[in-house]
Order: sequence, then structure tokens, then C-alpha cells
Amino acid sequence: MQDLQQQLGFILELDKLKAVYRQALVKCDNNRFENSAEHSWHIAMTAHTLKDYAQEPIDIGRVTLMLLLHDIVEIDAGDTFAFAEPHELDGQEDKELAAANRIFGLLPEAQFNSVKQTWQEFEAAQTPDARFAKAMDRILPLLQNMQNGGGSWARHNVKKSQVIRRNQYLEGLAPALWEYALEQIDIAVQKGWLRDA
Repeated sequence: MQDLQQQLGFILELDKLKAVYRQALVKCDNNRFENSAEHSWHIAMTAHTLKDYAQEPIDIGRVTLMLLLHDIVEIDAGDTFAFAEPHELDGQEDKELAAANRIFGLLPEAQFNSVKQTWQEFEAAQTPDARFAKAMDRILPLLQNMQNGGGSWARHNVKKSQVIRRNQYLEGLAPALWEYALEQIDIAVQKGWLRDA
């Protein structure tokens, strides 16, 4: 019964992710800011939909779990803008690790260890599953910005080179998606949504 109480406590804590807002806008809902819980669901669905583009074997169940877990730490650490200046990210890694320990630590010990290990695998992005999960986390904002007149790119004066670098996980892992991303980035430059730098 103690395990169940801990698991229920964790589940209820997750509700707080719905109150963490990101820079992406939800076009279909009067351009309100997207929350991190919505983002996690959306990239999990993106990964399932685009899984056949992966050129290395991936376990889509593990990829999905990584995507559902990856932003939970934002409950404590907050969301950071993808293109924030380096000084704005000072200490963020430590905050996220402390958040992982606290939030995942609500779970029974064996589950805590498993969940934290999966989160750390995503963060390190060394395995095919983690690299594909990272790629999905990067391509969805690209799609959203393209559908929304440049979205956060235009608002924050983001450079083409920054978006290319951010989406580079796609290059060897999902070449067709990488080519698509590069085409979209060029269109965004032509439309003035990204700086050509």
C-alpha cells in the first residue's frame, strides 16, 4: 500500500506540469502559450507518427517514455527557451537534476531509479532511442513555428544557424526529416522569420 501511495503522489504532482508555459504558441487556441504537459503529449505522438523515418532500430515504447518524462523536471526548474543566451542557462542543469531527484523520488525506490535513469539517457542523447527522442523534441517546435508565422523565432530574432544546430540530431538518424527541416528553415529565412546568419 505504501508503494501505491507514493505512486499516486507522483501522479498528482505531475498535474503541475500543466502550469509550466513554453514559448511555443497554440495557433488553434487564439495563439495562447503552450504548456509543457501538452508539449510532452504532442512530441510523443510525433515520435509514433514519424518512427518509420528512423534509420537505426529504435524502441518506440522507450522513446515515448523518454518524451513523456523529459520535461517533468520543469515543475521545479522551469522551462528554458531553446535559444536562450548561455548566461541565462547558468545553473539550469543543477536545478533540473535536483528536480529529477525530488519529483522522481516521490516514487518507490526501484521505480525512481528506473525513471531517473531513463530521463538521464534522454538528456545524454547517446543511444539511438534517446537521439530519436531528442530529434522529435526539436522538430515539433520547427513545425509549430512554421505554421505560426515564425512564432518564437520571429519574436526572439533567432538565427538560421541556431535552428540548424538544434535540429542536427535528425541528420544521420532520419535523413528524410533532416532534408525537410532544412527546406523549412530556408523558407523561414525567405519569409523573414529567421535571420540569415
